[in-house]
Amino acid sequence: MDVKNLNEVPAFITKDGSEIRELLAYRNSCIRSQSLAEARLPPGTATHAHRHLKTEEIYYILEGMGQMRVEAETRLVGPGDAIAIPPGSLHQITNIGPGILKFLCCCVPAYEHEDTILEPAAEPAKT
Repeated sequence: MDVKNLNEVPAFITKDGSEIRELLAYRNSCIRSQSLAEARLPPGTATHAHRHLKTEEIYYILEGMGQMRVEAETRLVGPGDAIAIPPGSLHQITNIGPGILKFLCCCVPAYEHEDTILEPAAEPAKT
């Protein structure tokens, strides 16, 4: 049986700029086809807009308030909300609350930097 405690799993920064702790994946357990991680975003920060070509994701909000964008749709999210992110969909989450935004990320197949495609930064408006 593989049991991982959040306090014993090292944090790392994903390609989209969020800090995650990968709880279970093929890298540290018997799990082979998916990954489960906790992500944290400080107040006033956002992940870089990105997409995963192969991976479908579920975000599950544990703490804090966020603004979630999937393709052209944006909505407020908070504790108890689960967000479906299909493969290939441009997405970004922004912490709009006063505390840390904490959420679980479930990825199938497991998260890989190589499957993360960052959206180019928007050009500033010309006046």
